[in-house]
Amino acid sequence: MLDQYLTDDDLDKALRHDVLDGLSSTPKSLPPKWFYDRRGSALFEDITRLAEYYPTRRERAILAERADDIASLCGATTLLELGAGSGEKTRLLLHGLQRFGTLERYVPVDVSGEFLAQTSGEIARDHPDIAVRPVVADYERHLHLLPTVGRRLIAFLGGTIGNMPPRDRCQFLSQLAAAMEPDETLLLGADLVKEVPRLLAAYDDARGVTAEFNRNVLRVINHHLDGDFRPDTFEHVAVWDADREWIEMRLRSTIDQTVHIGALDMAVDFASGEEMRTEISAKFRVHRLRAELADAGLRLYRWWTDPAGDFVVCLARLP
Repeated sequence: MLDQYLTDDDLDKALRHDVLDGLSSTPKSLPPKWFYDRRGSALFEDITRLAEYYPTRRERAILAERADDIASLCGATTLLELGAGSGEKTRLLLHGLQRFGTLERYVPVDVSGEFLAQTSGEIARDHPDIAVRPVVADYERHLHLLPTVGRRLIAFLGGTIGNMPPRDRCQFLSQLAAAMEPDETLLLGADLVKEVPRLLAAYDDARGVTAEFNRNVLRVINHHLDGDFRPDTFEHVAVWDADREWIEMRLRSTIDQTVHIGALDMAVDFASGEEMRTEISAKFRVHRLRAELADAGLRLYRWWTDPAGDFVVCLARLP
């Protein structure tokens, strides 16, 4: 059974708001959460298997090596995972917590009820000795509604923290800190600053899978809001912002064109060469992560990287 704080109507209203706001702005932008319909989720799973896309492999390697350490340090009875996705890395944590002998329940949180029901059902079958309680919610909006039972390990993995602009990131981490008890811990995955060519390759692969993933946001708008975007008239762009230390994904119009969004009664002009931002992916240094966590009221007390130093997994708690 799913706890449902987010309905299809809520998602429709959020999409309408974000598209209206983003396409009316200068420069234009769209939030990355709208990549992820069924097709977008499948494309992202393909991305994680690309040779160029290292973050998923590096984070998985850290969790495989350190799951027992994480379990012993947090002693959690509840694993609460924000943005649960496919649950592949989750299983490493579940095994570690079960070996330590404290885990009683798993609470995966995601916006896609259908996807969540499938993955949580599989985990429940594989782990019959723990209670699985999936929650359909937007963790940025519904944090205060999420289950608080037991001593929680709150997992926010995949480098998703980097998709938030700094102000939103600070607010989100502060809300997390306010929702935590003194004996609870936050497990955070973050990508680290590295050589620019490797960063760019990770977001602009040779096979063009990331490009299709990027253009999928246009198909989502077409499908849900009666849009007439022609995805083939937008090219994928990935750039490194050295000052902000983040990757930007953009879509660049290859022609002068006007796009109509029927459900919003909206016409949007794109000039040839005009770029629209669809994602940021901030890269971190450990000292900056420590400072941002401290600003939010959390203390970074353990962290691990992979042997190449590409990715970091951190444990944080209240001071």
